[in-house]
Amino acid sequence: MMSSEELRASFSDLVVCSPIRTEGKTYSSGDLSSEEGVQVTSFTEDLHDVTLHFQIMRFSKQIYVWVGCNTTKFGHLYAAATTRPDNRVSVTSVLGGTSDNTGSSMARRLVLKTGLNIVLACNIPKDSPILEAAAERKLVEKLKGLGYIKTAAVEANTSTAQ
Repeated sequence: MMSSEELRASFSDLVVCSPIRTEGKTYSSGDLSSEEGVQVTSFTEDLHDVTLHFQIMRFSKQIYVWVGCNTTKFGHLYAAATTRPDNRVSVTSVLGGTSDNTGSSMARRLVLKTGLNIVLACNIPKDSPILEAAAERKLVEKLKGLGYIKTAAVEANTSTAQ
């Protein structure tokens, strides 16, 4: 039988996986039009002397986004969705409390831009609004590139074609 000290020492030596730096990698599983499909995109950007890590998981009716600043810590977790009857966006803090609302506004705007429910984990310092804005810009740019945000020109063409 193993003592608790031996167990603790074994866990301290355990490495589950090494950090992998992914540059714009996208992985898909299943069909996004079905309930089971998921597409995962991970990328890293260097902005304003900090490293921002992004992971986007696209499900059929929602998008999960994680944004990490200089570290792979989870950060605060927000859920945002449109509510009936007037289609306003509601945001709630799932983890991390309400004193630091970094990411809350970003989650709200992402719902408006994508039309999908958003779950956002954000680990950006609360005293860095410029960094938060830059991270959101990069994220929106990537979401557009992946086709999750339709530009106004594309929406106008599809509405006139119907």
